[in-house]
This record gives sequence, structure tokens and C-alpha cells, in this order.
Amino acid sequence: METSQVMPSIHVRPAGKADVPLILQLVRELAEYEKAPHEVVATEESLERFLFGNGYGRGPVVEALIGEINGKPEGFALYFSSLSTWLSTSGIYLEDLFVRPAARRCGLGRTLLKRLAEIAVSRGCGRLEWAVLKWNAPAIAFYESLGARPLDEWTVFRLSGDVLTRFGTAAPEVGMKSQI
Repeated sequence: METSQVMPSIHVRPAGKADVPLILQLVRELAEYEKAPHEVVATEESLERFLFGNGYGRGPVVEALIGEINGKPEGFALYFSSLSTWLSTSGIYLEDLFVRPAARRCGLGRTLLKRLAEIAVSRGCGRLEWAVLKWNAPAIAFYESLGARPLDEWTVFRLSGDVLTRFGTAAPEVGMKSQI
């Protein structure tokens, strides 16, 4: 007897406040996948503040989409507005995209990215961009299959933790010559 394969029902929706615990769980699962679970210090409160504002005059900083397969949350995308001075237009920076391993290859990642592209186009953005770990060959192949291209001429720099604190609070060095 021949069995027919049922296509999963994929739905992408904006995240709501009730999704904050789910988003934190997905962030932790992403960190586990990226071999850095110890680096997650986010809390439900901090995520809610950045997603929905903190009541102190600052509105939302980021937005999120929840991806569902057959009504079950299986992934998310977290993003924020960026700016290109050269294009003189805004863009969207995708901070996190994650689909649970058991739910991969069903089209959810593609659907999440397509929805982000639709949002970017509707907002008049000039670009949608993100970073990917160099060792994540499956993700790189997936992104390239969509037409995305790596920006090999750029290197990401980061100040964080104690280094950021020291640099951000240190008194300016008098007479220091700039390297630029």
C-alpha cells in the first residue's frame, strides 16, 4: 500500500508578550546548538523589555516572529532596524534565526526568512542581513540556496564584557594619537 506524505502546515506570526518564555527557551536551544549555552544571561524580563518596551519612555528595540508547524512553535526570528548611510535607507538585521533540529527541512526556516524579506520590502528597506558562524556549513548552504551571499570583505569586531566596560568608562588618554 502506498502512503501519501502530508505537507506540514507552516504558519509565521508576530511574537506577543505571552511568547516571551518560548523565545527565551528557543534562545537557549540556539545557544546550545552554537556550543555556547553558558553565554546566555537573558531573562524573560530583559527579553520583554527589548521586545515590548520598558515603560520608561523607550519603546521596543527588537521584533520577533514565531514559526509554527502544525500549530506547534518550532522556531523564531529576532530582528531589528539597521541603517545604511551609503544607501540612505533603513534595513533589517536578523539577530537570531533558529528552527528546532527535529523541525528542519520542512520549510520553516525559508518561510521565516521570506516573511522577513516581505517586511523589509514593505518598509522600503535596502537590505536584509545577518551573520552566521563559519563552521555552520548547513546554514551557509541554506542561505546561499536562497541567493544570499557572504560579505567576505568585512570582518566583525566586538567589544563586550569587561573589555567594553573598561573602554567605555576609562578617562580619555591625553595626547593619544589615533590609529585611523
